Amino acid sequence: MADRSLSHESAVLKDALGKCRGGLVAVLLFSLCINLLVLAAPIYMLQVFDRVLASRSVETLLFLTLIVGVAFVALGALEAVRNRVMVKLGLWLDRVLSNPLLTESASAAQQRAGDPTVQGLRDLATFRTFLTGPGVFPILDAPWTPIFLVVIFLLHPLLGVLALGGAVVLLALALVNEAATRRLLRAAETESAAAFKRAEATVRNADVVAAMGMMSNLVGRWARHNDSSLDKQARASARSGGITAVSKFIRLFLQAGILGTGAWLTIGGDMTPGAMIAASILMGRALAPVDQAIGSWKSAAAARDAYGRIKEQLARMGDADERMRLPAPEGRIEAEGVAFAHPGTTEPLFRNVGFKLQPGEALGLVGPTAAGKTTLARILLGNLKPGLGAARLDGVDISRWDPEERGRHIGYLPQTIELFSGTVGENIARMGTPDPDKVVAAAKLADVHDMILKLPHGYDTQIGDDGAVLSGGQRQRVALARALYGEPKFVVLDEPNANLDGEGEAALLTAIKALKAQCITVVVIAHRPSVLRYVDKIMVLRNGTVEHFGPRDAVIDSITGPARATPQGPHVAVQSHG
Repeated sequence: MADRSLSHESAVLKDALGKCRGGLVAVLLFSLCINLLVLAAPIYMLQVFDRVLASRSVETLLFLTLIVGVAFVALGALEAVRNRVMVKLGLWLDRVLSNPLLTESASAAQQRAGDPTVQGLRDLATFRTFLTGPGVFPILDAPWTPIFLVVIFLLHPLLGVLALGGAVVLLALALVNEAATRRLLRAAETESAAAFKRAEATVRNADVVAAMGMMSNLVGRWARHNDSSLDKQARASARSGGITAVSKFIRLFLQAGILGTGAWLTIGGDMTPGAMIAASILMGRALAPVDQAIGSWKSAAAARDAYGRIKEQLARMGDADERMRLPAPEGRIEAEGVAFAHPGTTEPLFRNVGFKLQPGEALGLVGPTAAGKTTLARILLGNLKPGLGAARLDGVDISRWDPEERGRHIGYLPQTIELFSGTVGENIARMGTPDPDKVVAAAKLADVHDMILKLPHGYDTQIGDDGAVLSGGQRQRVALARALYGEPKFVVLDEPNANLDGEGEAALLTAIKALKAQCITVVVIAHRPSVLRYVDKIMVLRNGTVEHFGPRDAVIDSITGPARATPQGPHVAVQSHG
């Protein structure tokens, strides 16, 4: 499976680069033509000094000036077109690769319990900025440096040897610059990413930070990472700056040296004055790309490393295109021998979990803190893969369903409610184009319709980032309506009454009863036992195993005894928070 995934994502990147191949070939051809047209300046100098001044022909001067003017117009036009093509290629690659990168970032945070990050999008922006900026053109011009060296050799072999030696020295300095700064720049980037994560966490939890006086501590932690990043960047910049200064000295010295050598050869009668001037211009043009590449090495190295990370990230994506489209499920849920261990641990969180639910059945999942209730729910949803065993929806391994297709038939109310910037209606419609009938139906099923109508603009009320204009209970009730949008066949409610008042909890119980009546399978992770009133079965997870499982009343009796059941619902004496 890993090989197939790698092959698929390699194909994604190869396909994107393959479609850019025509544009890249055009850019290389433009670069060749541009570098050939650059020869117009030294040839013009050669002809003016050796022919025009000797013949004093104004007509020849005007004709040569006209030719070189046309050449320079063509050069400018080609450079403009080359720059425009590179910008188009960079933007196109961003559009093509940004969606897969964002998808994989979300998948990494979800399936592999990774730290939530969009570093892939930052890497893509770094790579695109390099492609569309001036730093890429010295790299495109460098392959044509031999053209200028050959012309210098034709003017005089001694000057050619001098120019070739200078190019080799500058190339060696470029390699030294790479070796001296690569490790520092990578370490600085890692420290910078860690600093940004800490800063984002501080801002995201501003209320807690301010309420408990944590600001100075968190700012201090952030500052240590940021200072370390700045220190490494400064050291890398200092090394690169020193090498850049040396390369600039060598390039200027070589230009002066080739001019002086040309003058000496001219005095001896081995060269003409025009050839001396032309050789000096050609020398500067031949060495300029290498010298410029050294100056922009930091951005080039960052773009190279960013491309490497993009390639690795795309290679981790799943092979979703090969999944066969499956018919709409009825809601039969089955767990068979499910076990799960967090990465880096040897002891499983739970093992050998198995049960079956028929359409319309409701399961109450309870247990002490860290028993694995939420993790088991995520496995049932297909968001996590079990270490052993399988979770099935209508007999099909849940991971084999296409995520988009599976999501249409599943509703999920997580512990931590996350709403998105937009209207209430858009959030209930899962950020798609709202179907008014379905939005209202979901809201009514969640018994939140009346509450929404009391908002300033009803379903069109803008709720801000993370639902900032709503209270905790309102966010939870809107999220419940979102879970019920589109008539799902399987719904998971993770501590659904954690932020609800009496009215909200009554609405929740009504919604669970309505779901069962519509043959929708429900799993409820219970924090308060009153929510278990309408479940058919109860499972108790404890110490990594299923301690109890069966019909609700039987499990309640085995835990608490018949006398502990109350008219308001069973009182389950099991700590179930977490």
